[in-house]
Amino acid sequence: MKIIADLHIHSKYSRAVSRDMELENIVAWAEKKGIQVVGTGDFTHPAWFGDIRSKLEPAEDGLFKFRGKETRFMLMTEISSIYSKGGRARRIHNIIFSPTIEAVEKINKKLSWIGNLKSDGRPILGLDSKKLLEIVLEADSRCALVPAHAWTPWFSIFGSMSGFDSIEECFDDMSPHIFAIETGLSSDPAMNWRLSALDNISLISNSDAHSLSKLGREANVFDCELSYDGIMSAIKTKDPKKFLYTIEFFPEEGKYHFDGHRACGVCFSPAETKKHNGLCPRCGKKLTVGVLNRVEELACLPCLPTRQAAGRAQGKPRDIKRVPYKSLIPLEEIIAEAKGMGVKSKAVQEQYNKLLESLGSEFFVLLEAPIEKIAEIGDNRIGEGVKRVRKGEVKIEPGYDGEFGKIHLFGEGEEDKKVFENQQSLF
Repeated sequence: MKIIADLHIHSKYSRAVSRDMELENIVAWAEKKGIQVVGTGDFTHPAWFGDIRSKLEPAEDGLFKFRGKETRFMLMTEISSIYSKGGRARRIHNIIFSPTIEAVEKINKKLSWIGNLKSDGRPILGLDSKKLLEIVLEADSRCALVPAHAWTPWFSIFGSMSGFDSIEECFDDMSPHIFAIETGLSSDPAMNWRLSALDNISLISNSDAHSLSKLGREANVFDCELSYDGIMSAIKTKDPKKFLYTIEFFPEEGKYHFDGHRACGVCFSPAETKKHNGLCPRCGKKLTVGVLNRVEELACLPCLPTRQAAGRAQGKPRDIKRVPYKSLIPLEEIIAEAKGMGVKSKAVQEQYNKLLESLGSEFFVLLEAPIEKIAEIGDNRIGEGVKRVRKGEVKIEPGYDGEFGKIHLFGEGEEDKKVFENQQSLF
């Protein structure tokens, strides 16, 4: 069964998350996006876990559903661990997946002894990531822990500001239980492939959505049994017949792709950062080292535990299993770019809903719908925009230091719709 899964989101109980992130609304937007399986988010929060237990019912093994709806949920949460290890402060975010309510109850009980789970849907705990993994597996051996947005500078396993240089440094003898990492918005699989240390690690992509419209901005596409074990097995084995591909942001659009200092408006490539000794040329403060630079750094380090060279040229063929990927731009952004309007403008939202009502889900429009149909229902410019995204013909001003990158589908001289009046004849 073909499944599009977004396995990492948040509830309204997490900090800086929309109040609209309720289960009913998540189901409605998952259907709109074309997502079959979505993470519950935040099962450690008592009130949200109460909603999960009262509003969701068991479906296939390890999955749950909202009554009367087809969308499936997988039990998951994200934990923020802040602790000291190796003489340094570490700030690591990890995702926990569980196949059963009973396992969640055991995990929540243990974690409630360590910190206040009511304070935030993504609780901050003074808990070593290794110890967290032990607690998770003690609750149920089918549970899993995946490092979240693995390259984000401030809060991730490989983050430049507070992370580690390897999975082994973080999880010690528990490292063999880490079979996947989440790439995050500012990196894509090709960047991760540069590290031979990750050759046997699966790369998954999820939205980490804080609002309904962000659901599915990254996702995973499977052709496997619709069950918890079916999905986890597809991830672990990287079977190309079962784990088809991931759906990615263009990594330059992520808000930590390049280095920089947002307060001073300084955005640097790794080479420019090196030229300036890692300091902001305007204020002299230390630059936030972004994902691209960090990948470059770790690719040049010896690979633990063999101490062989860890890096390789980007895109160089290797005889290892790799799950392919497709880079997309959310449909709302394509429409906004085509119309020269804001994403939340009335005209853009009306056009977005019209396309979905006429053609199907957002993922169908982005991945499969005939361009001529998109142009017919929208206009030639929107059709051309979708075509360019499918071909990867985009221009992006890279994101940096918490600032999202800016996507451009059309260059100067293409603003006039007359440029596209003859496109219809080509269709």
